[in-house]
Amino acid sequence: MANDRSIVIYPPGEDGGRRVRAGERFLGMAYGPLDVVEFLRLAGLDDADDAWLRRSEQVEWRGGGPDTWKSRT
Repeated sequence: MANDRSIVIYPPGEDGGRRVRAGERFLGMAYGPLDVVEFLRLAGLDDADDAWLRRSEQVEWRGGGPDTWKSRT
């Protein structure tokens, strides 16, 4: 990955989905942590799992952590 915190999970949208980016690359819309893990595996992070996702300093959670999937509006 490009830098220490190059994976960004954006705040939930109206439907609860969160955009996931790795560096400049859009990986998809996630509707739960397992979606994020799958996107990261497809992007080449074979060691990604739920525990890694929750503790990794490479991941920047915006608008709530790994348990926030509903829009705040």
